[in-house]
Amino acid sequence: MSWNPFNRLSASPKRTVISKTVEKDFERECTKLAQLDESTKKLYKDMRKCTEAVTAQSKCEVKLGQDLVSTCQGEDMLRNEAEAVGATMMKVEGFSQDLNMNSQKAVIEPLKRFTNIFPQANSAIRKREQSLQEYSRQQLKVEKLQEKERTGPNIVKLEQGKKALSAAKDDFEAQNSTLMEEMPRFYDGRIDYFQPCFEALLKSQVAYHSSVYKVLSELASELGADEEPPPDHKYNADLQKQLSDMKALSIVLED
Repeated sequence: MSWNPFNRLSASPKRTVISKTVEKDFERECTKLAQLDESTKKLYKDMRKCTEAVTAQSKCEVKLGQDLVSTCQGEDMLRNEAEAVGATMMKVEGFSQDLNMNSQKAVIEPLKRFTNIFPQANSAIRKREQSLQEYSRQQLKVEKLQEKERTGPNIVKLEQGKKALSAAKDDFEAQNSTLMEEMPRFYDGRIDYFQPCFEALLKSQVAYHSSVYKVLSELASELGADEEPPPDHKYNADLQKQLSDMKALSIVLED
């Protein structure tokens, strides 16, 4: 399993040169980004599944219309009705394609671009972690030098160590300050980024369902199916009667 910079608890040095408050604040922002990363990836996968489901359903409906036409060959009235159903399903397939195209542009592509930012954030967090470890290493080195006898060579090494410690501290504080300023801004920016995407998706879905309702209503009117349907018991009784009449034919009688 690759190391996730957002999950830093196990990677943090045992002996740290920064306060618990500083580290706790940083952990909080890392946790927020980790959750955002995970939820964005899930949303991306779910949106892909939705478009695939829409495509699969529309193809099944078109195939259903084609099968109805094949089943009704030789009966002009019924075939005409089946052809009307098939033509309507073709229209619905077109609406489905438009919906998927809009979903792709409005949500899926923006989600993919958004998730591509996280590796860069990971890299910045990793560099900050490495800088903290170097800061801690230089601090420990200086402390050890301070414990040694104050000879000429040791004093020179101590002064060099203090300069290296100061540089390591400055580097860490600069990286930590930048991340603590930009991570919350990045997290809060998700609202303004995704709001127009989801608004566009909602409008596309409204347009899709409105168009489907319109053509299905027209089909129902053409077939006379817009009238009040019969009660379930009557509907089932009529079907059973038709089935019984067909079963009474000699070609299907059981031996």
